Formats: sequence, C-alpha cells, structure tokens
Amino acid sequence: MTTDTILVLGGTGKTGRRVAARLRSRGHTVRIGSRTGQPRFDWQDEHTWAPVLADVTAAYLAYAPDAGLPGAAETIGSFAETAVAHGVQRLVLLTGRGESGALRSEHAVQQAGADWTILRSSFFAQDFSEDEAFADSVRNGTLPFPWGQVAEPFVDLADVADVATAALTEDGHAGRRYELTGPRLLTFADAAHEIAAATGRAVTHLPITAEQFASGLVAQGAPADFAAQLTAMFAEVLDGRNAHVTDGVRQAIGREPRDIGDYILDAAARGAWTPVTSH
Repeated sequence: MTTDTILVLGGTGKTGRRVAARLRSRGHTVRIGSRTGQPRFDWQDEHTWAPVLADVTAAYLAYAPDAGLPGAAETIGSFAETAVAHGVQRLVLLTGRGESGALRSEHAVQQAGADWTILRSSFFAQDFSEDEAFADSVRNGTLPFPWGQVAEPFVDLADVADVATAALTEDGHAGRRYELTGPRLLTFADAAHEIAAATGRAVTHLPITAEQFASGLVAQGAPADFAAQLTAMFAEVLDGRNAHVTDGVRQAIGREPRDIGDYILDAAARGAWTPVTSH
C-alpha cells in the first residue's frame, strides 16, 4: 500500500515552508524538496529528481533562484515531464508577475501533461524582513534600491501560501493563472517610510544605480552573471508594467488579500528590524 504525498520544492524557502506547514495542518503527507532534505533534491542534478517523486500525486514548484531567469524554463520543463512520468497529477508553479522569462517556464509546465495552476506573484511584503540584503539594510536605516519610486502591489506570503495550498488540494484550480497582489500600491520608498513609522526609527530609501545594485549583490557573494541577470529582470518588471492591483487572491480563495501595512506593523512588533547589538 502506498500513501499519496505532496512534494514541496523549495520547501525550506519563503513560500515553501509556509505551504508545507499548511498542508501538514490539513493532515497531508508532505515531502520537502531541498538540498538538505531526505531524499536530497537539487534542481541542477537530475539524479535527485526520481527519489523525491516516489508516491507523489501533486507538487509545488518554486524554482531557485527564479523561474524567469535564463535556463529556468528548460530545467522546470524537464522536471515537470519527469514528475508526470512518475505519476504526478497536479503541478502548481510559482512565477514572478510580469517576467517574460517566466512565461517560458509556465508554458513548459502547461505542456507536461498534468493538471496545472500558475501563481504569478508580485514582490513579497516579507522581502523587507526575510530577504537578507533588504532586511540588513533596513536595520541599518537605509533601503538602497534603484527603482524606489516604482509602485508595486506587495503581496503577503501568507496569501501566496494559502492560494498554493488550495491549488494543491482542492478542485477548481486546474488550468488557472492567478496574479497575486496585495490590495494597495506603494513604492519601495513608501515602504521604507511605513517601516520607519512602525519602528520609530529612521529608515529611508537610498537611490542607487542598477550598476551599483548589481555590484552590491556581487559584494555579498553572488556570482557576477547571476547579479547581472537578476538586475536586468528587476529592471524589466519594475518599469511600471505591474503598477496595478489584481483580484487574484479573491479569485482563488474567496477573500481579500492582506495589506502590507498590517504585515509591517506585525513585523515591527516582533522586532524584525531591531538592530543586532554585540556584547
């Protein structure tokens, strides 16, 4: 006798760990796909794919580093085909909203032969507290970012995880593309201002160039080619194309999305941006 399992790729990441927790709370058997998982999973090592797919009926695909970057579509498509060959019936793919490269990844999943659902997400509200570079900068009082005046409808990760969980476990989501946004537009500079108000500390947006942003990623240890690709993708999606809200969360789960302001107040209360002091 076998037990149906839901595979969560990127299961230790921002969305994956939340999806896994929700699935478990509903009584589902969950397998985490990660480089530290058992069995181990690595997007770039096809030998690790079959072991994590044993007895899996549905899978959440969160590709690292991003489904819109060069080469992602080919890898995601190969994995999706492998998953279907192993009996997976339902695939839920997370992509970035407005990314031209992500459309190729979406198409690859749609052609694999399973029921599919696409989650096109805006920037996460939690990027300000869970993205290491952003969080450290905010704790130090600045948010250096080239596109600080571009409006973005930041989405709460809880909403993304709730939609993903529904798509993995409930009927009615096959063949749907949900654009997931928060209910309000604000710029990165606005976000810095709201964080400052919530924490009672000075936090300001620091305008920098795209080249300075890429150099900063390299200084933090990112490979130069990845830094260039990520910077180019940010420049693409932060050209104003995404400066509008959608009703994707309500379409998927029947409720309104959470406002970033509520997240900021909660994160500030938890001390997310309290500077670390050494003794």
